Amino acid sequence: MLRGGMEPQNDLIKPRLEKREKLIDKGIDPYGGRFEVSESIVAARANPVPDREVRLAGRVLSYRDMGKSLFADLKDSTGKIQIYAKKQDIGDEQFDLFKNYIELGDIIGVVGKLFTTHTGELTVKVESVTLLSKSIQPLPKEWYGLKDVEIRLRQRYLDLILNDRVRETFAARSRIVAEIRKFLDSRGFMEVETPMMQPIAGGAVAKPFQTHHEALNIDLFLRVAPELYLKRLLVGGFERVYEINRNFRNEGISRRHNPEFTMLEVYQAYGDYETMMDLAQGLIVSIAENIADSLLIKRHDGQEIDLTPPWRRVTYRELVEERIGKEWFTLTPEERRTRAVNMGVEFAPGAPDYEVTNAIFEKVIEPTLIHPTFVTHLPAELVVLAKPNAQDPSVVDVFELVINGQEIAPAYSELNDPVLQRVRLLMQAKGHDEKLDEDFLLALEHGMPPAGGMGMGIDRLVMMLTGAESIRDVILFPLLKPQT
Repeated sequence: MLRGGMEPQNDLIKPRLEKREKLIDKGIDPYGGRFEVSESIVAARANPVPDREVRLAGRVLSYRDMGKSLFADLKDSTGKIQIYAKKQDIGDEQFDLFKNYIELGDIIGVVGKLFTTHTGELTVKVESVTLLSKSIQPLPKEWYGLKDVEIRLRQRYLDLILNDRVRETFAARSRIVAEIRKFLDSRGFMEVETPMMQPIAGGAVAKPFQTHHEALNIDLFLRVAPELYLKRLLVGGFERVYEINRNFRNEGISRRHNPEFTMLEVYQAYGDYETMMDLAQGLIVSIAENIADSLLIKRHDGQEIDLTPPWRRVTYRELVEERIGKEWFTLTPEERRTRAVNMGVEFAPGAPDYEVTNAIFEKVIEPTLIHPTFVTHLPAELVVLAKPNAQDPSVVDVFELVINGQEIAPAYSELNDPVLQRVRLLMQAKGHDEKLDEDFLLALEHGMPPAGGMGMGIDRLVMMLTGAESIRDVILFPLLKPQT
């Protein structure tokens, strides 16, 4: 048994633990402390003045023992640089530390001067080294790129250490979210926060996660959407609001779905669904220009997505007729069901006719829409919170923005008639055993201005802009089944 009570688990861990003990016996803290860096590694590489002193810190990712000299690669969050230590330059004690106690995966700080080797490699000639964190677990042998998907997702920290592409994806995600805020803030929108625990799961038709509040002795739901609270703010006089939020839906997991996901929801008083079209197009084009530096985005399969505006606008009915056939809406409900089954499309037993058509849209048509497409005027039954179209009340003034074969953003002209809203919510509740949000309806009865509202899936947006194949590739810690 070693100090601290940890049992050596295998032949790789045992010698590392032993080195940790020896360092402690020598009076050297294996887990260091504050170390002032002069700059990042990428900044050091950008200013390669010979003999310029630098103070850098990072993780050791390669190590080459040349006898009385040592080479290693040091990596921080920005990049990698070679370091070189010579016994006669740093002395016996420092060289012994470097040679005998520092290993792959350890985090160190070095002070030294820049020079370029005869092979043209920018290198730090080490004058002193400080051990900042001793790695007990060895890094995987594939230090140049972790390949095992299971390990990558369960031990994301290893994925980030070893896969530069993964680090770049999550750095891009952070910049994308920052650009969203910058874009909306500059247009007078105010960022707000609404409850994540709600007494009624509303704003979307989805199975919620349930919890219990002990002090109040009430059951609560993790929100499936913040929509109904954001509309309360429109009633209260905040005319342009948005929230970048976490939503939770107790449903399936797939390449496009995670039970916990990030959404942008934005509302603009005195606007409508067309206002949201312009906002969505402008926002995504701005992000692409500032983050990807191009409106031609490469998918994981090499195919290009062209974000050049203006984007196509087509009604739901026109798109169904275009892809399935103009006769589709003249068929009987039974004929449509038969054709859907023949296309391999699944739907619930007893599903109403509009759900059969929508299942075909989602499974057959939507995946083919690679370039940005605003699909407008969906059947009223599908979107109970949207305003009916003035010319055809059987459809509502909405759009679904589809890019990269998946829905990125739904938006509507918000229904602000409290009487009609109650009727629509009652119709929806019959089929899904839901309670009405009476507080929301009470707010509507005080008068909500006409408005446009939009939800945009941040995870799917990042997938599209970074070329990621799966939603799990853009979520740092996706939900996984526990290992047995």
